[in-house]
Amino acid sequence: MGFVDTFKSTLIVKSIENLRQDADASNMKRALTGKDVVLIGTGEIIGAGIFVITGTAAANHAGPAIILSFIISGIICAFAGLCYSEMASVVPVSGSAYTFTYATVGELVAWMIGWDLMLEYLMGAAAVAVGWSSYLVKFLHTCGLESDPTWTSAPVGFTDADGFSTTGAIMNLPAIAISLFCTAILCFGIRQTAWVNHAAVGIKLSVILIFLFATFSYINPENWKPFIPEAHNGKDYGFKGVLRASTMVFFAYIGFDAVSTCAQEVKNPARDMPIGILGSLGLCTVLYILVSMNLTGIAPYESLNSAAPLADAVANLGMTWLRVLVGLGGVAGLSSVILVSLMAQPRIFYTMAHDGLLPAAFGKIHPKWGTPVLPTIVSGVFCAVAAGVLPIDVLGDITSAGTLFAFFLVCLSVTVLRFTRPDLPRPFKVPLGPFIIPILGAASSMGLIVTTGWPTVLRLLIWMAIGMIVYVTFSYRHSRLRTGKVPEGLESVDEKHAGNEKHIETV
Repeated sequence: MGFVDTFKSTLIVKSIENLRQDADASNMKRALTGKDVVLIGTGEIIGAGIFVITGTAAANHAGPAIILSFIISGIICAFAGLCYSEMASVVPVSGSAYTFTYATVGELVAWMIGWDLMLEYLMGAAAVAVGWSSYLVKFLHTCGLESDPTWTSAPVGFTDADGFSTTGAIMNLPAIAISLFCTAILCFGIRQTAWVNHAAVGIKLSVILIFLFATFSYINPENWKPFIPEAHNGKDYGFKGVLRASTMVFFAYIGFDAVSTCAQEVKNPARDMPIGILGSLGLCTVLYILVSMNLTGIAPYESLNSAAPLADAVANLGMTWLRVLVGLGGVAGLSSVILVSLMAQPRIFYTMAHDGLLPAAFGKIHPKWGTPVLPTIVSGVFCAVAAGVLPIDVLGDITSAGTLFAFFLVCLSVTVLRFTRPDLPRPFKVPLGPFIIPILGAASSMGLIVTTGWPTVLRLLIWMAIGMIVYVTFSYRHSRLRTGKVPEGLESVDEKHAGNEKHIETV
């Protein structure tokens, strides 16, 4: 087989018609409304970004203009959100960007997104775990309990000028502990209900609203001058810094794409999915802008270089009661984010294993606990190691770059699908045609990746290169659509879907 034929074979796609038939035959009840989807999206989005990344981005890059950084990131997310909405209306089944692209653009792009999503979920969970550790330390300090920083900090530091260096710490033990604790819970099984999600959203929103109202009278407008600081102390501020901070705070929006996973349970996907995706993005953007205004107004931006900026800022005001409340809210809210991230990644492993793209061991369910134990353990250990040794800014940059690359591929996929499958019904279409918004979304996503700096770009390229090696050496040869065989060891699991392999399309 020549190179051209080999490349064409990587464009093999799942049958959208069969996916829809499976969705119609499933037991999932379409009971969610647009309001429910907005709350689900808000619960997924609000977490580490607002509690953790905001301070670091303001202190090191944007200053008070962190407000502009959130607006820029929100606009780019809106472009991607519109593209996700169209994909979810074309393929209204439970899944993710991996499922959408496998059914529309082809296996190679789907593999790239699946591999890339590991950065989003695993590095994202690790970054949240580091933030959780900081809030725990601050909370214990408020209660009069001190911790040894050599066991609560990353042993590795990083700056653009000097690269990686040692900090003198041994490991971030609390970050490791929470990662492994969440992994253990997920191994034994956990039920996520709408009540639990709505309760978590309520707690997070309550803490944020109390912070806004309680600190409003303490705002000092002098802290907003200059609004966009000039470069100093070896740090790039200015508009370049605003863009760099946009990439960092993009981490705050990660999670809205998870709304697409509930498309199969929405009453009217064509109407409610765009409402859920764009509504949750809009609500969170407004909250982020307000929190940024208050945070940079009550404390000089250079003092916010912390993984627990909200807690530190209110502590400097002498508001011990609010510091306790923010600490509790941070610990509780971030715990749920870690849990959700570590729950999502094994499901992607599981799906890819059933497609033959990963070893079958990743697709097996524990007979007693009913969970994908092996991929859950692998995800948890990987997350714990990263959280234990890497600093929050490195983890945040890698997570944002990985997510932006996934958005880049999804935006391009919408344009490609308009021409390769013009016959597909599209209850929701990206406005302004197949080019303007998807191309703007793809270009802006790639632009933000570049602003992270070459060290982060290089890490992303190395990770994707490793992924391509895995695809060429294993996934291509074992693809279920290509071989027509259920992966060995998963036959009984997929018996009812054994006939799907014959419905193969190529782009």
